[in-house]
Amino acid sequence: MKVINLHQEEKELIELAVANNRHAQQKIYSKFSPKMLSVCRQYIKDLHNAEDIMITAFMKVFTNLNKFEHKGSFEGWIRRIIINECISYIRVQKKVKFIEDENYFEDSFNNIESQFSVDDIQSLIDNLPDGYKMVFNLYCVEGFKHQEIATMLGINEGTSKSQLSHARKMLKEQINKLKNYSNGTE
Repeated sequence: MKVINLHQEEKELIELAVANNRHAQQKIYSKFSPKMLSVCRQYIKDLHNAEDIMITAFMKVFTNLNKFEHKGSFEGWIRRIIINECISYIRVQKKVKFIEDENYFEDSFNNIESQFSVDDIQSLIDNLPDGYKMVFNLYCVEGFKHQEIATMLGINEGTSKSQLSHARKMLKEQINKLKNYSNGTE
């Protein structure tokens, strides 16, 4: 049985893509674009805009591929570029407003019942104001700490915590409405 070193295969593919090998670039795009479109979709409600942002971000990936140092995950490196492109898009649209509110509460929000589909949950997240949605995704989905989020978004750490708190509260209210609706009690 032959053992294939997948990391080495990825490294060679990246090197070919750096040398402007279109076939290698297409392989990278085909491999990562479905996941990265999903990441864009978490931040951008409209699918067509999410696709445009993903394509723009992949152009940045290929332009800066020579800067990838093979330290850490290649997928994580691409994901970071995708997220930054989503944040930039939202900023340019001037759709995001952060409310300076130091009054926040920590609350566990880990009990989303399995009765909801991924589309239902994504729809609930889409209904959040952009500032809430961005912080919620960066914290809950991507795993960034509040200090990192604050730095990325140019806000203070307390604002990040407040936005997350408000997002969780709004999501809980939406989930309760959805539960009541599906149980026929509304």
